[in-house]
Amino acid sequence: MLLSDVVDTSHAVAATSSRTAKVEALAACLSRAALDGPDTVEVVAAHLSGVLPQRRIGVSWRGLRSLPDPADEPTLTVADVHAAATAMAGLGGSGSAASRSAAVTELFARATADEQRWLRGLITGETRQGAGDGVMLQAVAKAAAVPDAAVRRAVMLAGFTGPVARAALDGGVGALEAITLEVGRPLRPMLAGSAPDVPAALETLGGEVVVETKLDGIRLQAHVDHRSTPGTVRLFTRTLEEVTDRMPEITEALSGLDVDTAVLDGEVIALGEGGRPQPFQVTGARTASTADVERLRAEVPLTPYFFDLLHLDGRDLLDEPARERWSALAATVPPAWLVPRLATDDAGAASGFFTDLVAAGHEGVVVKDPELPYAAGRRGPGWVKVKPRHTLDLVVLAVEWGSGRRRGWLSNIHLGARDADTGELVMLGKTFKGMTDEMLAWQTQRFRELAVEDPDASEWVVHLRPEQVVEIAFDGVQRSSRYPGGMALRFARVLRYRDDKRVEEVDTVQTVRSLAGW
Repeated sequence: MLLSDVVDTSHAVAATSSRTAKVEALAACLSRAALDGPDTVEVVAAHLSGVLPQRRIGVSWRGLRSLPDPADEPTLTVADVHAAATAMAGLGGSGSAASRSAAVTELFARATADEQRWLRGLITGETRQGAGDGVMLQAVAKAAAVPDAAVRRAVMLAGFTGPVARAALDGGVGALEAITLEVGRPLRPMLAGSAPDVPAALETLGGEVVVETKLDGIRLQAHVDHRSTPGTVRLFTRTLEEVTDRMPEITEALSGLDVDTAVLDGEVIALGEGGRPQPFQVTGARTASTADVERLRAEVPLTPYFFDLLHLDGRDLLDEPARERWSALAATVPPAWLVPRLATDDAGAASGFFTDLVAAGHEGVVVKDPELPYAAGRRGPGWVKVKPRHTLDLVVLAVEWGSGRRRGWLSNIHLGARDADTGELVMLGKTFKGMTDEMLAWQTQRFRELAVEDPDASEWVVHLRPEQVVEIAFDGVQRSSRYPGGMALRFARVLRYRDDKRVEEVDTVQTVRSLAGW
């Protein structure tokens, strides 16, 4: 299959606002890819989702500034691109930078001008075509003539769209049903909705609920497998990135569990004196670093807390009521590893529990329905988070050069939410508030790395690849014709940058409107 077919499809998807038309175009391309075989389907599904199957290949926008003259005719195939990306991802050690640069030149010399532009966006994460996860999963279902629900569940369990598209178009419903939870392979985590306060959360769920401590740490999925090699533990973040080597104290602790196999969902957090949580940045910096892990372990030890058990000794628990999963969890891990929680139907008791937790330095609570299954990969109806202030997770779309005391720093950030219907990122406003000098220095370096073009060549606004998630506090929402979303956040301020969250997880335009009561 020629790459030009994928590029043309991407352009067609970007050119229409119709969800139906997007699904039709993507499904047709996947069907054509199937003629080349399941390998091609898997790669094309990933590319049309705007990602490389290899995830990272070590090439930044700087490595794509000087490209060779484009080819006159399209001859580059999807397989050619995949092979080149795989080779680049495997490069390392002395001389790898030069080898990677040569590989980029060789690949792009075979691409037409249109293909070069599209490949550059794919590699840098700048592909914007309005085909979010939901649209792509619908397209897979349509191309394979299988139920949407079967595709959604398979992706929840497999983690990524490419392998599921391969299974669906190659083997239909039977192949999708064969995709189950696999110990050692991360699945998409269940996410929580939001409520303005505890009584509202209880009203949303109704009846007796469990009010659970919301820790200000890093989401962790732990896979324990003692079947073949005792002590085998693999750790994954909420973005499905493996971090096993970064947390030796956690792997050592889990290796001692008296189980054959287990998959646990929880958090890790750095605690200070008296068990009070350290600031999120402390935990984030510890879990993000791969250098001198033993020193960091001694200086910033991590503590695990778990709130769910998804698999135990050959039995998947995803479809079991939460109450049964929690009971199995309590019998599997030490009591000190369990997230504190309160079962109640009383709003006053729940609010008091929330107040005490916030005073102890925790982020808030998650109110959960004890009778519902685990909704992997989405914001299930049974989890509602409550924080002591209005907050949103948004993505930084662009940034402006500062003036006055902030001259020389990238300062005012443009904030975007995701439209749940189209998958598009929609700007909600800007903010420069809440930024310390340390944060300004960090984001100036970070946004230079994410800049679509040379940031130093810009006089004012620097457009970015939409990859950096930021947590924003705000006082309210007001209508505004100034921004594409038709609204703006009042007194928005930066709380922290969230490297542990993917852009696909940012809050939606619809959520912001609901908070405003519209």
